[in-house]
This record gives sequence, C-alpha cells and structure tokens, in this order.
Amino acid sequence: MKYTSEILIELPLKELLNKLRDYNNMKYWQRGLESYEHVSGELGVLGSKMKLNYKFGNRKICLIETITHSKLPNEYHVFHDSEGIHNIHKNYFEETPNGNTKWTFKSECIPTSFSMSVKTLLMPGLYKKQTLKYLEDFKNFAEKGVSVIEYA
Repeated sequence: MKYTSEILIELPLKELLNKLRDYNNMKYWQRGLESYEHVSGELGVLGSKMKLNYKFGNRKICLIETITHSKLPNEYHVFHDSEGIHNIHKNYFEETPNGNTKWTFKSECIPTSFSMSVKTLLMPGLYKKQTLKYLEDFKNFAEKGVSVIEYA
C-alpha cells in the first residue's frame, strides 16, 4: 500500500528541521511514544538505528527506525520495522516563497504477516489517517508549542 500526505507548516525550513530532528521533541508530537533508544550508528546519521516504543491503550508497539537516505535540508528517508510490517517513509521538505515549509510524506507499507496483509487491504484509510494526525500534531507543536502529552 502506497500513499502520500502533505502539510504546510508556518516555519522556515531550517527551524522546522531543528525541531523535527531533535529526538527529545518527539514525545510532544508523537502520540503514544513512551521511549526511544539509540541502537547503532551515529545518532541521526545515514544508517543509524533507533528503537521507538509506543503504547496505545493496552497495545504496545516497538519499531526499529533506520535512516536510509539523507540529503537535508530537502530529503530524509527512513524504514520503520515492527512485527508484521515494513514501512518505507520518504520525507521531502520545500521552503515556500513566503518562508513557510511544505512537508510531503510518501509512505509504502509492506505487510510481512498475513494479519497485517488483511489490515492493510481492509483498512488502508487507517494508516493514512494516522499519518495525517502525526503531521498535524507536529505542525501544532512546531508552530504553537502544543504538546500531545496531555492527551496520551
């Protein structure tokens, strides 16, 4: 399953990237994030890996994030691997003429288990909706300082 999401963030590109790449900020815009830990490589650099632990109600999810491509300030791609699914996320950033930033997020979800194959087939909108929510949460955090922690 492939899809693309876009959002306009009212910040200059450099400021947006500073907030996005500061791992300590993730808890303010990634709902359900309980913790993260550096696994290998130089943190934030091509090839590095990080473990992200999420909790949604009684359900816990562990993702391994691998940086697969980095040509900042305009491109940043990662793999997210968890039980039953491999996600390829390609992030593109473009500063607009008025000094804001357009963030284009291209995602490919590749199920690696039967149950995830069924979920991606029957509920593709769920993945798109969750992605858009994360983008909106980042926008609110970056522009207004609004945190999702109180909603977790």
